[in-house]
Amino acid sequence: MSLDSVRAFFSARAPDIAVIELETSTATVTEAAAGHGVAPAQIAKTLAIRVGDQNALVVTRGDARLDNRKAKAVFGGKVRMLDLAAVEAITGHPVGGVCPFGLIAPLPVYCDVSLKAFAEVVPAAGSPRSAVKIAPDRMAALVDATWVDVCQEAA
Repeated sequence: MSLDSVRAFFSARAPDIAVIELETSTATVTEAAAGHGVAPAQIAKTLAIRVGDQNALVVTRGDARLDNRKAKAVFGGKVRMLDLAAVEAITGHPVGGVCPFGLIAPLPVYCDVSLKAFAEVVPAAGSPRSAVKIAPDRMAALVDATWVDVCQEAA
């Protein structure tokens, strides 16, 4: 169902973007980068977080880590990662396929400015074997994301 909701999302909003399905798992940044022939940094990983009683998604480059100080300042409180069951319950996507597209209910989406280092990024597309290739600005526009600076500086 999750992959279908992502396909429906792109069919309605960006029919020129094709969902790519691979035979191998792309559930981790390393697997996704190898499968799509890109650097790990170019994978756009989607983190499901909670601040207080508010859930949200943060899309970052694949090699980035949240900076707790920056995230607390941006989101107004301590950021906690959601557990596996909660991630699927609020997004409709299984872990490994979590993305900001085709969500079961609207969620605030934030894109970290680190994604702007690339002309194209590769976020998951609703399953541990699917993804899309998309420009970061277009991705943010399609999901009404807010740009934020919440990651540690790249090494």
